[in-house]
Amino acid sequence: MGKKWAAGAGFLVAAALVLNIAIYLVWPDVSRLKKERPGKTSFMAYREQQWKREGAKKKIDQQWAPLNRISPYAVKAVIIAEDDKFWAHEGFDFEAIQKAVEKDFKKKQFKAGGSTISQQLAKNLYLTPSKNPIRKLKEAVLTWRLERSLSKRRIIELYMNVAEWGDGIFGIEAASLHYFRKSAADLTAREAARLAVVLPSPLRYHPGGGGSYPENRAETIYRIMVRRGIVIPDYEELLKEVSAEAGKAGQEAEAEDQGEKLRKDGAGEGSDR
Repeated sequence: MGKKWAAGAGFLVAAALVLNIAIYLVWPDVSRLKKERPGKTSFMAYREQQWKREGAKKKIDQQWAPLNRISPYAVKAVIIAEDDKFWAHEGFDFEAIQKAVEKDFKKKQFKAGGSTISQQLAKNLYLTPSKNPIRKLKEAVLTWRLERSLSKRRIIELYMNVAEWGDGIFGIEAASLHYFRKSAADLTAREAARLAVVLPSPLRYHPGGGGSYPENRAETIYRIMVRRGIVIPDYEELLKEVSAEAGKAGQEAEAEDQGEKLRKDGAGEGSDR
């Protein structure tokens, strides 16, 4: 009798787990994200609960920027940093997943890294950051649905706008304004690389530096962009120098014009006396 009861209980638990995962095959309606902006995400709600438990009076800082108002450097830097095969895969980078699983197996722990941008988007929108196999299965189902329903451009646009870039700072526009006092559309390649470094651990890393890793990683991302022809080496610095020289030349020309005017005025005054 006891064995039958245990078997029955085990079956019910297994059925509940399967149902708990299977529900994500039809819910939520991810197709609406083709045109609609998501409201408060599951991860935003999770962060608010954290602040409440800590007694911290903080608020979500999020500003939306459509893809055509985000610097191409920022998009490319994030893809290089987070998911370099983004345009090629269908939601999962199986090579990265295999490496992550092998690493976990050696360390006898479950962290299951190797997440793609699509997987991170699924987690941010609908799940909690808890690290357990059930959550990862839900994430996989949602990722599959997002990839089937949305274009890659829409997926990266959503990700850039719901990812956390600092304590309570959500979205590339809010991050750009917070760290660089400029719109996301105006980010330079180096600034974009520095922001991309933040994403794996936004509460630990800062685009302004804060250690050798963020600085070295940002430089690596920038150099990859240079190598791929995304940005001309030191082109932005060259533009600044040209702009500075042009400004200096303009000031000198203006001073010369004013000097000539004063000389003429002086000559005129002398002729009147």
